[in-house]
Amino acid sequence: MARIAGVDIPKDKRVEASLCYIYGVGPAVSQKILDKTGISPDTRVRDLTDDEVARIREAIGEYKVEGDLRREINLNIKRLIEIGSYRGLRHRRGLPVRGQRTKTNARTKRGARRTVSGRGKRRGTTKK
Repeated sequence: MARIAGVDIPKDKRVEASLCYIYGVGPAVSQKILDKTGISPDTRVRDLTDDEVARIREAIGEYKVEGDLRREINLNIKRLIEIGSYRGLRHRRGLPVRGQRTKTNARTKRGARRTVSGRGKRRGTTKK
């Protein structure tokens, strides 16, 4: 396994897909990195030479990835919460931030469906 930007990328996948395991590197950035380094996207990670891995590391160094990116995003969210903006309020309450509807859907953000207390299962009761 090659270790790039503090992440073990899978060795049996194509380089193009493996780079996407790094936080902040998606398909587009992965393609740009491979174009810049001159490495074929079809190459498997296990077939990369040490020189090619070094070139990829150097190219990724130009982007903000992993810890730095996570830290920046968290600081942005904290700033929104502190200034009391609407988006900050939504973050604080754990609700969707970007204008999605919440009457239905939004299950991921709001959590599992709460059951209303009601009859439930009645055991052993018979009408007389």
